[in-house]
Amino acid sequence: MPIISSPSNPQKMDDHHDVALEVEVPETLHQVGTDSWFQVGVVLSTGINSAYALGYAGTIMVPLGWTGGVIGLVLSTLISLYASTLMAKIHEYGGKRHIRYRDLAGFMYGRTAYVIVWALQYANLFLINIGFIILGGQALKAFYVLFKDDHRMKLAYFIAIAGLACVLFAIAVPTLSSLRVWLAISSVFSLIYLTIVFVLALRDGINSPPRDYSIPGSKINRVFTTAGAAGSLIFVFNTGMIPEIQATVRAPVVDNMLEALYFQFSLGSVPVHVVTYAGYWAYGSSSTSYLLNNVSGPVWVKALANITAFLQAIIALHIFASPTYEYLDTKYAIKGSALAIRNLAFRALVRGGYLALTTFLSALLPFLGDFMSLTGAISSIPLTFILPNHMYIIAMKNKLSSLQKSWHLLNVIFFSVVAAAALVAAFRLIAVDSKTYHTFADL
Repeated sequence: MPIISSPSNPQKMDDHHDVALEVEVPETLHQVGTDSWFQVGVVLSTGINSAYALGYAGTIMVPLGWTGGVIGLVLSTLISLYASTLMAKIHEYGGKRHIRYRDLAGFMYGRTAYVIVWALQYANLFLINIGFIILGGQALKAFYVLFKDDHRMKLAYFIAIAGLACVLFAIAVPTLSSLRVWLAISSVFSLIYLTIVFVLALRDGINSPPRDYSIPGSKINRVFTTAGAAGSLIFVFNTGMIPEIQATVRAPVVDNMLEALYFQFSLGSVPVHVVTYAGYWAYGSSSTSYLLNNVSGPVWVKALANITAFLQAIIALHIFASPTYEYLDTKYAIKGSALAIRNLAFRALVRGGYLALTTFLSALLPFLGDFMSLTGAISSIPLTFILPNHMYIIAMKNKLSSLQKSWHLLNVIFFSVVAAAALVAAFRLIAVDSKTYHTFADL
């Protein structure tokens, strides 16, 4: 296995001597340690400013209202930054560079934890990918309807087109680090549709009569929708794959990753907040899970916003699918040129098969808001808040005071309760929607 030095992150060999360790890097056929902190920061920001951001006015603000929604989103930003920095700081724990979340869990807890975290993370990423394909399909359908609303083309057809586009992109772009210029393109796409949504929502809000901002539903329904919104809040800023993204950053690994996180949670998070608040202000409790369905304005402007949202969803999905691609490429020893016939054929067959399954499930159950809540409950909360706090206690046990340990344990307990409540709410939401919508629903 390759060994690289890491003078920026000294580890203690024992309780008496500080010695800079050489850091062992696990075997992988994807690139490690090649990207700047800025590129990694853009990767992180691309994820949070994806077309998912067009849904938060409906999935977070509507069930929580102004007070709960704003406070919740701000707290989610701060808490997510804190938890992400904990994970970033233990990337080189024990003299090894843990380039996969499951590797770190296995190193700390053993084989069982390795398997559980692997399952949680891949469930998380799979559900996120389903959401991106649904988003792509919704955006493409909204684009089509602007010019020809004949009800002949159903949402499932557009989801299939989005899935095919994702397959072609997965074949063309072999690794996460290979995105490079695509990250700039993705940022431009995000800027286009977020700016259009903000301007059109602002215009609609100014020209509209007073909106209804009351939280809909009975008291018991509000309990469940609030818990579901908590899952969505966790989902907004977190990837569940900090070690995999950190694997791509250059040395000094910890310092550069922290820079990337500070970028993500400062400048990178501004568009999400602005569009979410503007959308809810303009449309109140009638805000939908795809804000472009609310806005009014010139057809060509709305068409541009929808098509850029569709294209950006393809790039963003690739980020969240990259751990799956890395595992498959490494397992089957896909080496050499990305343009080699064998490698192209492998990506077409294996990645295409994975995305075909994802696309089928997206078309089968296209309930976008449900996936946000379910993803947050099942895996985002454990991976983002529960495990990082507990792992940090283990990694820094000789450096933390009793008060600091108690603080991290309190976080573990609190977020375990939040995860359980959000899970119940998500399953209830799916049960309700299953009665409202049939399979392959044309939403």
